[in-house]
Amino acid sequence: MSLDALAPVLTSATFRAMGTMNGVAVDDPDALEPALAAAREVIQAVDAACSRFRADSEISQLNQLAGEGPIPVSELLDDAISAALDAAASTGGLVDPTIGRLMERIGYTVTFSDLPSDGPSINLEIRSAPGWASITHDRVNRTVSLPEGASIDLGAVGKAWAADRAARVAAHRIGAGVFVVCGGDVAVSGPSPVEGWRVRVTEAADAAIWQDIHVFDGGIATSGPGSRTWRRGGEVLHHILDPATGLPADSPWTMASVAAASCADANAAATASIVLGDAAPSWLDALGVPARLVRRDGTIVTVGQWPV
Repeated sequence: MSLDALAPVLTSATFRAMGTMNGVAVDDPDALEPALAAAREVIQAVDAACSRFRADSEISQLNQLAGEGPIPVSELLDDAISAALDAAASTGGLVDPTIGRLMERIGYTVTFSDLPSDGPSINLEIRSAPGWASITHDRVNRTVSLPEGASIDLGAVGKAWAADRAARVAAHRIGAGVFVVCGGDVAVSGPSPVEGWRVRVTEAADAAIWQDIHVFDGGIATSGPGSRTWRRGGEVLHHILDPATGLPADSPWTMASVAAASCADANAAATASIVLGDAAPSWLDALGVPARLVRRDGTIVTVGQWPV
């Protein structure tokens, strides 16, 4: 989802954090600077606490203490883990935060921009994730216990949750509506423009197939195996793992876009759709969320009230 559709330069700005490009848009040019500052503050704090690519992050320190819990965590990380566990519960474990070690196994150990595009082959046997239910999370005392060998990866939901949080904080600070995008995850908060926030849904900025839609509240997220791929021994790998096998999901979909009450909810459903494969449309329909899925041959499947 690109900010290219937001033409007025004075009402939008971008910055890099969490290994991706982030953007903020407002309806009033005078509100851009404080909204941008608020969103940047939130997203940088999330990155510092939740990035497994940073040795000094709180999540990295927690992962190193797997098997030694309960471990006290900050309010920020506590909220992030809650969002990840909510996503796991709502998707029946299709989106599982305990895939950290499995992500490392396929070579995803640094931010994607720093990941070598090619390398030697990797012997990947089927290995399931420890499972989100193996995490003991005490929200009252704000502690987390991980089983030995487990490692939390918040990548699937973390950026979307950060977008929700940043939009909410920025809207409160400026007293007006705010649009925030983290990578491909969009969140809006506060009053929207009369025509809504215009968002372009596409696999890549230069893709031939795209759709512009108007967003008034909640969030929209897009997931797909094509956005982050690399080769090892000639085999193409990507970042969306099936927690049941520990392998990149073999999906008929190149991308799945979902709209929901929050960007985190939308991301969970979109990522789960890639893992689900052909069963995704009926699953999304049962959830009652609008969605747009694109098959490998370019065929587009819409679900619910997604605009056509």
